Amino acid sequence: MDPSQLAAASDLLYELWVSGRRIPELPPTLRPSTRSQGYAIQSLIEHRSASRLFGWKIAATSVPGQRHIRVDAPLAGRILSERVIANGGRCSLRGNLMRVAELEFAFRLHTDIVPRAQPYSLDEVMERVGALHPAIEVPDSRFEPFEAAGAAQLIADNACAHDFLLGEASPEVWRSMNLATYQVAGSLDGASIRGSGANVLGDPRIALTWLANELSQHGATVRAGEVVTTGTCVVPIQVNEGNRLWGDFGVLGAVSVSFVD
Repeated sequence: MDPSQLAAASDLLYELWVSGRRIPELPPTLRPSTRSQGYAIQSLIEHRSASRLFGWKIAATSVPGQRHIRVDAPLAGRILSERVIANGGRCSLRGNLMRVAELEFAFRLHTDIVPRAQPYSLDEVMERVGALHPAIEVPDSRFEPFEAAGAAQLIADNACAHDFLLGEASPEVWRSMNLATYQVAGSLDGASIRGSGANVLGDPRIALTWLANELSQHGATVRAGEVVTTGTCVVPIQVNEGNRLWGDFGVLGAVSVSFVD
């Protein structure tokens, strides 16, 4: 794909995002056929924002999640600052096709992770982490049905990024804890929700390392101060207007959101 095709694909996807419209797939001349082309289209979304990039998300970090959208690996996407809602705030579901929410572990970096030829180890990535936060992601897609779009188009579609909430930083005790076995709880209007860090590629730290190496391969830097949310610890939670979701991460903190029209 040449630069004009990449830009036209980005323009179309962003217009769909703003308008709430959907398409089954991109036109053939604008349709990425590889993950690299998908990331090239996705990268152009940063120019739409008046603020610096807030961070990154990872989609499809469980085998069931990958099967659901017919991909064989996770997908990385960008979180725009304009799409971040204050903890405890209200999230509009108007035009949202997916209508699900996810309880996630998110890491804030204190040192850049820059592209390089050699893969990053888990220890190298964790040395660059400044804080852990509980988080809620509310994804959506510009494709309908999104389950049939395929990896390259979903990456171009910003890995279904939409809205995001970040809780307060967790106490530093998290560094000595086993996040893979850590139990995450929550409630939706009083109904109990349960999950664990093991649902995120086996461990949220493994997911973060995956993202570092995925972006490194595609020439993208994860910068100091940016947040990476690592994928859902629970089965995606169906939500509707009027619902209130509470994510209880125990000693690691809490995060909540109310859903409105």
